[in-house]
Parts: sequence; C-alpha cells; structure tokens
Amino acid sequence: MTTKNNTFIHRRGFIGMISAGAVTLFTSPLTSAVNPVASWVEAEDPDSWFNKIQGKHRIVFDVTEPKDIFPFAWPAVFLVTNQSTGTDPKDCSVVVILRHESIPFAMQPALWEKYHLGEAFKYNDPKTGQPSVRNPYWKPDPNDFILPGLGPVPIGINDLQQQGVMFCVCNMAIRVYSAAVAQGMSMDPEAVRKDFLDNVLPGIEVVPSGVWAVGRAQEHGCAYCRV
Repeated sequence: MTTKNNTFIHRRGFIGMISAGAVTLFTSPLTSAVNPVASWVEAEDPDSWFNKIQGKHRIVFDVTEPKDIFPFAWPAVFLVTNQSTGTDPKDCSVVVILRHESIPFAMQPALWEKYHLGEAFKYNDPKTGQPSVRNPYWKPDPNDFILPGLGPVPIGINDLQQQGVMFCVCNMAIRVYSAAVAQGMSMDPEAVRKDFLDNVLPGIEVVPSGVWAVGRAQEHGCAYCRV
C-alpha cells in the first residue's frame, strides 16, 4: 500500500497487522476494547433493521472477501430468476452482508483513493486490471459489466438497492481494518475509523459484526449463501 511518504506495505505485512489488531481486540480488558462496541449497539438498536425482511422468498449472501462480480451478480440473479418463476422482486427479501475483507465495497470511492484500499485488500479494478482506487460497484456506468448471453447487467450497489436489496457492513471489521490501515500510514486509528464510518455508502447499514448479521438474517427466515 503506497502512502503519502511513498512507503509500501506488502500484502503479508498488512494481513499481519490485521491479525495483531484482532489479538489486541480480544485480549484487552473489556473496558478498553469491547465496551465501545457494546455502547454502539445499545444506542442504535440494530435489530430493528432486520424487521424489513418480509419477502416471500428470503436469502442472505455472506460476502467475506472481494470475489469478482459475484457479491453483486448473485443477488441480481436471485431476483431475476424469481421474477421469471412468478415472484416479483418487491416480494423477495435479499440481504448482502459485507464483512471481513469485503468491507471496502461499502465505502465511498474517495476512501478507496485516500487509503489505497485496492492495494490493501488486493482488489484490482475490473477496467484497468490495477489495484482499484475507486469503488467499482457504486454508480457504475451502464456498460461496465457485460456478461455473455446477457449483455450489460445493472449490478451496482445503487442498482440493487433500487430493487430492494438490503446491504450491511461489519462494524467489527471496520474497527480492526481501519486500525491496520492507520498503523501502515502512521495515522491516528480513531480518526481513520471515524473516516471509514463517515464514508459508508448511503443506505448501507452498519451492524455490530458480520457474523452477528448472518445469524440475525437467518433468524428472520433467510436461506444462507456464501459468496
């Protein structure tokens, strides 16, 4: 990851910092590590968001890492094929959970450029083949994603949101990964974490953790699909 000082963090080094951050999080006293998360949960009542899951057919896509177009193509396929078999998209409930290494997809394009998220998370721009400095799935051009036999497909997050797809992002992953990014760029972890949270895309819910959200979605009747 290139920084303002032209230093570089290799992928292995970045993952090492993530691991160290996770160990610190789960071995520190509760007052310093977990209570901030607990306070956030109490303040926001995140369970209420899942009450929107009311469709006849329900599914949750568990996205743990950047994986080509699949985190966004599969929700679209679910809606299209349900429509072809008699269920309108508005009568389906689709939840996409962005957790672990997929959290950059929940962020504004400016954050990708500022923190070199394409390099840090090893995700190449579909157009350039180089580490992405933008979020390719936020307001893409109509012809950005063309599939054989189907032509252009509207699989941007904004396109899917318009069809009722619900997106959420893991707060625990934001805490850990933003701290690793901050360490690599010699920045204040709390300031970077706030920057991450302030730049979550419109309509994406920040949930306590991705695994927590997987459980809640299934409790609300969603079939599980790992991407």
